[in-house]
Amino acid sequence: MKAFVAVLLAAGSAAAQGTKPVKIGVLADEQGFASDIGGIGATLAAKMAVEDFGGSVLGRPIEVVSADMQNKPDVASNIVRQWFDVDGVDMVTDIPVSSVALAVQSVAREKKKVLMISAATTTELTNAQCSPYTIHWADDTNALSVGTTKAVVESGGKSWFFITADFAFGTAMEKAATEAIKQAGGTVVGGVKHPIGTSDFGSYLLSAQGSGAKVVALANVGSDTITAIKQAAEFGLPAGGQTLVGYIVFITDVHSLGLDLAKGLYVTESFYWDQNDQTRAWSKRFLDRHGKMPSKEQANTYLATLHWLKAVKEAGTTDSEPVTAKMKAMPTDYFGRPGSVRKDGRVLYDLTLYQVKGKAESKGSWDYYTAIRSIPAAEAFLPLEKSACPFVKG
Repeated sequence: MKAFVAVLLAAGSAAAQGTKPVKIGVLADEQGFASDIGGIGATLAAKMAVEDFGGSVLGRPIEVVSADMQNKPDVASNIVRQWFDVDGVDMVTDIPVSSVALAVQSVAREKKKVLMISAATTTELTNAQCSPYTIHWADDTNALSVGTTKAVVESGGKSWFFITADFAFGTAMEKAATEAIKQAGGTVVGGVKHPIGTSDFGSYLLSAQGSGAKVVALANVGSDTITAIKQAAEFGLPAGGQTLVGYIVFITDVHSLGLDLAKGLYVTESFYWDQNDQTRAWSKRFLDRHGKMPSKEQANTYLATLHWLKAVKEAGTTDSEPVTAKMKAMPTDYFGRPGSVRKDGRVLYDLTLYQVKGKAESKGSWDYYTAIRSIPAAEAFLPLEKSACPFVKG
């Protein structure tokens, strides 16, 4: 009799487990400086991945939850602890702002939970502070510094001044770019740091103007980049012969600026809606639902979510270790372009250097980029042999 009751309880437990949803958490900036490039659009991208996958996995429905982490590491950490410990979230994606991503990664490593980081860019996520449960989809600070810097130095931009966001991403970007500038034969004559969400770049731009540098590099993102470019025009930096370089410029930034201000900017992108038939088809669906073309952050959130779901299906479980192993063994599909996941969690794919068109060249809304050259993954991303990731070295 006891054995019969035990069988009934086990069957009931299995049935309950079968209907328990698989949960994906989108940790986004929904109201701050990065809300336009990710925000509710990132949540939509994750939901589209779930829909395209079929809405269920392992016989369980898939649920997407989201939260605004306010760009604060402590707020973000508290959210993911609640998600992991109480709400049954299996994987977290998006995660803009490098300091936030590093804090969340620490929690996820402790809880042995998967992060699919599609927004934050610091190389530390797969370097000294790496986690065996993190897959880094966003093009990182090393990748973004390579193509743009080399092209600008070779075109005569030998002297540089940095206006850098004062958080982990900005510092990492400036460091990587400085090394690339020196290797290409250029020099860095100075730089300033600013807090995120800055509304007045006047003093920073005056310092850049006074430096005499030929190139003013913006190692910031989102509304900070947009504001800096607008105010640089007001202060006459481009008119005075200084070139502006935005290391992380999204298509939504260009859309907000307009081609009069953005014309000539060099932009390194992993994703552009007009790259091929697959990007055009998916982007049209996204545009119809969101009202804007997708940024690379939103596209990466879609791809990261889809790759995780495929690995869950292949592994037959949502447990982090077998799923992560499957993700690293499986090839990635970057809208028809092949890629891979390295053992440190770095996703490898080719990037493209673009230049922003002028109005006369553009054929219509969102037709903003001219491809300059491809940047192979081997050239863009930090080589594995230079990694300080403990579990890779061990």
